Amino acid sequence: MHAVLEYTYEDNYLQTRGQYRSAHLKAGWEAVERAELLLGGAVGDGPFTGLLIFTGENALEAAKAFAAADPYVKAGVVTSWTARPWTTVLGKEAATPVRP
Repeated sequence: MHAVLEYTYEDNYLQTRGQYRSAHLKAGWEAVERAELLLGGAVGDGPFTGLLIFTGENALEAAKAFAAADPYVKAGVVTSWTARPWTTVLGKEAATPVRP
């Protein structure tokens, strides 16, 4: 199973993230080491959106728990977030591969 965690950042994100960035990245790498988080990063030219891809039987719960504990969320650097299941059907890591 996969899940997508999407963040919306505050407008002055690049200025305010500094004091929380180390703790945010530490939490992210710890999730990678637990084999919960596959990829994460900013999207677009803002960057005002972030995407984090979680994997595993409890991917959705892991994504929600990550957001709830993330220093960016707690400090208001992230203004909103959503965690949704992602039905992956293409690729070597697809949870439910579908072939023609």
